[in-house]
Amino acid sequence: MKPLKTKAQLRQELNDQINQFLATGGEVENVASGQSGNTDNTHLFSNSASFPPKQERTPVTEVIKQVDARRHNGTHSPLNRTRRPHKKLITDDFGEPLRWVWVD
Repeated sequence: MKPLKTKAQLRQELNDQINQFLATGGEVENVASGQSGNTDNTHLFSNSASFPPKQERTPVTEVIKQVDARRHNGTHSPLNRTRRPHKKLITDDFGEPLRWVWVD
């Protein structure tokens, strides 16, 4: 497993990089608050070439009508099946089991 760097090590690396930048003639430019690097004031991702153009969707209203017709037909609907009796646990006020009863 690769050992993780501590915060002190990361801080020292960052300070070393800053000092190297300044030693090679780099300057720190102060920018006023509220200024943006976006000079033409447009949204950066509004006309992105990396996204494919929107495609037309295929209408499926006929398929939906067929599914609804099968659903309302009643032969394959799980809502129209007869319910079988099942056992239900009866408990007292404290949650202790008392007995099992059959319910429809």
